[in-house]
Amino acid sequence: MDKGIFITIGIIVVALGTLVGAIYFTGGFGQGGDVTPTTDVNTKGIILFYGRECPHCKDVEDFISANNIAGKVSFVQSEVWHNKSNAALLGQKVQICKITTDTVGVPFLFDGNNKCYIGKPDVIDFLNAQAGIK
Repeated sequence: MDKGIFITIGIIVVALGTLVGAIYFTGGFGQGGDVTPTTDVNTKGIILFYGRECPHCKDVEDFISANNIAGKVSFVQSEVWHNKSNAALLGQKVQICKITTDTVGVPFLFDGNNKCYIGKPDVIDFLNAQAGIK
């Protein structure tokens, strides 16, 4: 066989391996417990919006895990950096809370009662209160 064919096949195998590895390690195969709620503006309850690569969101995720918050508080999580429907839902919740879009970031929590919390400290404080943690 021609040496060029082996090189081409080798390049393709390496590229595919790199792509699969990137998808796996960035959570593309469902890593990290992503829960995607409905994108209906009338979604009820607490929604925690986050970005998959966001370091502050990771801190909130670690807090949730360490304190079993998901076992104490009913809420859904919605990734907005890679999901346009979820980002649109975030935009709708921002409007409900009458927040200007230039002050919005993640983590962002909608409490289900038309109140919003932006940033790690506010989100953690809200979850602590809901879970009865002092």
